[in-house]
Amino acid sequence: MLTNVEHLGIAVKNIAASDELFSKLFNTSSYKHESVESEGVTTSFFIINQTKIELLEATDPDSPIAKFIEKKGEGIHHIAFEVDDIWAEMQRLKNEGFTLLNETPKRGADNKLVCFLHPKGTNGVLIELCQEKP
Repeated sequence: MLTNVEHLGIAVKNIAASDELFSKLFNTSSYKHESVESEGVTTSFFIINQTKIELLEATDPDSPIAKFIEKKGEGIHHIAFEVDDIWAEMQRLKNEGFTLLNETPKRGADNKLVCFLHPKGTNGVLIELCQEKP
């Protein structure tokens, strides 16, 4: 079951410049930077009250973030929802007719297991499921 919005992902061209911009906007610094080699991105996380914002910069020109920015420009890339049991939620959503972009959870940033739903089945919004790694 989806329990809450875990974070919003924003695709950016330059993470250092975006860190500076969002630090001013949120009046706080990023609390974490992380490279996710499998996705070809560097991430930066901010937290405002209980909401997390993830900035994503492509480190590989063939990464999903690089392709997103090339096609749509910088902006909101995905909404991530926290789940209690990612395997069960993936199966439930698959049974409901949603298309999963990966058949098994993969390692994501911020110590999470993640799975994405194809945006063609979610009104154009890329949805990420995430669960804290045990």
